[in-house]
Amino acid sequence: MALPFSRYPMKIRNFIIITQIRNHFTRPRKTILHCLLALPQQSSGSFLHWRFKNYRTSSLWNSSQAPSSTGQDNISAQYTHPTSLNELLLKTEVTNFDSQISLEELDDLSPISPLQQISEEDALQIVAEPPLPPASFTLRDYVDRSKTLQKLVLLGVNLSKLEKRPGAGNLLLRLDFENDIQKILLFLKDIGVEDNQLGAFLTKNYIILNEDLENLRTRVAYLESKKFNKTDISRMIINAPYLLSFPVDRLDNRLGFFQKELGLNVQKTRDLVIRLPRLLTGSLEPVKENMKVYRLQLGFKHNEIQHMVTRIPKILTASKRKLTETFDYVHNVMHIPHHLIVKFPQVFNSKLLRVKERNSFLTYLGRAQYDPQKPNYISLDKLVSIPDEEFCKEIAKASLQDFEMFLKTL
Repeated sequence: MALPFSRYPMKIRNFIIITQIRNHFTRPRKTILHCLLALPQQSSGSFLHWRFKNYRTSSLWNSSQAPSSTGQDNISAQYTHPTSLNELLLKTEVTNFDSQISLEELDDLSPISPLQQISEEDALQIVAEPPLPPASFTLRDYVDRSKTLQKLVLLGVNLSKLEKRPGAGNLLLRLDFENDIQKILLFLKDIGVEDNQLGAFLTKNYIILNEDLENLRTRVAYLESKKFNKTDISRMIINAPYLLSFPVDRLDNRLGFFQKELGLNVQKTRDLVIRLPRLLTGSLEPVKENMKVYRLQLGFKHNEIQHMVTRIPKILTASKRKLTETFDYVHNVMHIPHHLIVKFPQVFNSKLLRVKERNSFLTYLGRAQYDPQKPNYISLDKLVSIPDEEFCKEIAKASLQDFEMFLKTL
């Protein structure tokens, strides 16, 4: 007959307990990614202990808490950068036990009962974890006990930013990584989001983790039906992380709005939102206001507005004040007519201070000549786009030191 459980040495009893617990939680699963992110049990010397001590908020976690020994620093440094999803998918747990008991004897043991009597020596070694706080202003209080938060940190998600957003912490703590999150991650990878982009993407749009997968697939299918290729879709989603959080009817209305309002054909409308996908996710009010400014205040014709927007889509969302101040200086001070501004609309996307400084310097040198019909013509393109060294050498015909000395007199 096998020995009673209490008669085995403490080391062997601990091994038996751990083995039975493992057998309960490591039954074969039917999902293809059943071993996703299997992590070691935490202890004071485990790598997760150091990895998650590195997570800190801007105000509540002081970097001085990081471990100072060389070995510990090396372990922590190993997890400084986000782990790729493929590495996480393949990571498995390996634990070695110095077994002093045969498998036959293990089979003879009855399951551990919660009423099992233990010795005083065993009882003193039981360490009870402190209870989780019912409420907190930081996810730091939960990250050591939440596998979901731990794995998000390994992916590069910035929890210190997310915890400042209303409802984000509650949502993340409710989600299960294996059942709720990993299918979203694989979907994002399938549509072109790279491993090293997942952390930044989820930091901006954590809401996607709570989306229905079929809804996400439907939205991607809609974009494909509008002749956006896979590269275009992945670029749009990365640059506008909230894109897939909007239903199909909203995306369709947005595309229709820009096609109708700007009078663009299908291809030019598609190119417009590929270059600036935030047009599909942001408010339409600034766009409508800027269209009125170009037409009524600045005096551009419809075809001129159309040309400028397709060249520099960002001017659709620029501030009204910047547009009017830039136009006033370029048109009324530099005396550049509308048709030349239309050819170089990037002037609306440039810093007005740079335009003023360079025009003032050229005026001082007697070289501020912006008429293409006259000699020594200077285009707006070169005026606003080239670096200072090239501007001084090719346009001003002066040294950089002369330009810097002149700026001090302004």
